[in-house]
Amino acid sequence: MNVADAMTPGDEVVTVSLPGSRDDALEYLRTGEFSSVAVVKPTDDGEVFRGLVSREGLINNPDEDQLALLVEEGPTVTADTSLDELAAVMREHDARRVPVVDGDTLDGIVTITDVVRAIAEGDADGESAVGDLATRTVNCVYTETPLAVVERELSFADVPYGIVVGEDDDEVDVVGIITEADLIEVAEVVEGEGQTGDSIADEDDDWKWEGIKAVGNRYIPTRDVQFPEGTASEFMSEEMVTVSRTKTAQFAARQMLKHDIEQIPLMSGSDLVGIVQDMDLLKSL
Repeated sequence: MNVADAMTPGDEVVTVSLPGSRDDALEYLRTGEFSSVAVVKPTDDGEVFRGLVSREGLINNPDEDQLALLVEEGPTVTADTSLDELAAVMREHDARRVPVVDGDTLDGIVTITDVVRAIAEGDADGESAVGDLATRTVNCVYTETPLAVVERELSFADVPYGIVVGEDDDEVDVVGIITEADLIEVAEVVEGEGQTGDSIADEDDDWKWEGIKAVGNRYIPTRDVQFPEGTASEFMSEEMVTVSRTKTAQFAARQMLKHDIEQIPLMSGSDLVGIVQDMDLLKSL
């Protein structure tokens, strides 16, 4: 199976055009359906592909309005690339969406979901047990963690999810999951003023990362990503799909598509023992 058989054709790909603003991309990224959006530049000879704008890029660069300065370069493939070769590219670059190009022209987009669908439908190898594919290191957040701190924790951990844990009768229990898509859905970029010399976090704030001091005593215009008041428990998904070690990659792929999710906790009885991310399923190819 080749990329051409799995990709979304260029005339069906959602794109944003240069010149433009962050809001052009945010319109699509807020829905959670996309993790990044293709950027093109109109020319006399047609549209030229310029790169992608990602959810993470918007969150990490709140001061940048110009779409051109938010564009990220990354790997590309051609329509005749095999699915196995595509999986290797995705894993090497940790790329969830790979543009399919013919020169400077965008032929289409192939996503991790397209590969997961191929595994689910039997068009790619899905017989490996998920216990052999899962990531054993699991990112967790506490139920009462403020949402802004959840975002920083996911960013520092460099993963798009946090398994939410809480205490019950002095035991730690898994109670839900919160994802990067949940965060960007409620994130807002706000204008304000900051005074150099002030601490970024209040010294009495139990959840401050650190009190960072700047030099000087003048006000400067600032922009920041802000999140609603509330904690992980208020924005998480309580009902989680889980999987056991002996289930196949094909089974996990079908569950991901059915429930529109990107990762599934790996359980052994009632114990959390790993996480099966969609990218992990590529190890079976």
